[in-house]
Amino acid sequence: MPAELTERQALLVLNALPNIGPITTNRLLEELGGDPRTIFAAGLKRLQAVKGVGPAISQTLARWDEHFDLAREEKRLAEMGATFVTTRDEAYPKLLRQIHDPPIGLYRKGSYAFAHPCIAIVGSRRATLYGQATARKLGAELATRGFCVVSGLARGIDTAAHEGALSVGGRTAAVLGNGLDIIYPPENLDLYRRIAEAGAVLSEFPFGRRADRQSFAMRNRIVSGLCEAVVVVESDVDGGAMITARFAGEHGRLIFAVPGRIDQPSSRGCHQLIRDGATLLTGVDDILAELNYLDGLRPAPLPVAAGNGTATGGLSEVEQRVFECFRGGSILTIDALAGLTHLPAHELGATLMLLELRRLVVKRVDGAFEAR
Repeated sequence: MPAELTERQALLVLNALPNIGPITTNRLLEELGGDPRTIFAAGLKRLQAVKGVGPAISQTLARWDEHFDLAREEKRLAEMGATFVTTRDEAYPKLLRQIHDPPIGLYRKGSYAFAHPCIAIVGSRRATLYGQATARKLGAELATRGFCVVSGLARGIDTAAHEGALSVGGRTAAVLGNGLDIIYPPENLDLYRRIAEAGAVLSEFPFGRRADRQSFAMRNRIVSGLCEAVVVVESDVDGGAMITARFAGEHGRLIFAVPGRIDQPSSRGCHQLIRDGATLLTGVDDILAELNYLDGLRPAPLPVAAGNGTATGGLSEVEQRVFECFRGGSILTIDALAGLTHLPAHELGATLMLLELRRLVVKRVDGAFEAR
């Protein structure tokens, strides 16, 4: 049976087998000539002569069909409209190929092939409104400038970053810590579908694999590996975003951190990163300055439709006037807005309600408003 495998099938099997991992697999490929099919044709003694391969791994490889149902996996790929992209494919992200333990392959739903530079935006699942608004704004501005925004589809900062990129018709990619067939968190099902339509949803895990502490860490290394830079918006010192930042340091990526309130637990991780040498981020221009692209290497910005130069296209003149008051992260009461816009209270109230329905502003518990 192993001799009947195609090269792609052999890589799909190697990627899915338990307790082997990309480092051991890549070592096997180097030792046995590079063709993944030879791994399954090799005898136990030859396999165990490779560093890191003992009796357990060699037996798993020899009896791979007892551990993995290849036909069922291929059927699921076809049913989901997904593909398995290997390190040998042109569509495999080039930067990811350069890390020391790149995945053998990626399950991909969506057609985006990472032809443009990527920036990761990561942070806490328990994000503040400020953090969510910042991540959404950064996601939109980076996408407008032609970058692909990468995150992990988690609650909080990840969700806001993806939504920001999608709000301007930009590119975004979600990297999962579980199989492509598992939507986590479940409330992000619609977001998952939108990302798959506009960009790509990625996972190195086979169908049915559920997330755990190890898989999330493996996911975080892919998020970093895909990107030129990693932006941490909010994180406690033990947050998952800090793991992504550590991977970014190992991968030689730029690390940015958004400062927050000194009494806010979700800012402690960012402040620690800044103390440790990460670049303090105040806006997208800080990223562009650090990346220091030559003109020929800059991604082309998204085309701007006539009359729609921002993510808030389609607003009426009054709505635009009110929304402009929130530039710079302002938090404003109705009285303050009335003084700035000179609008009567009834018109201002109706306009704020429309902006809330558009998910552009949110009303705080103290009655004031801020941009999302």
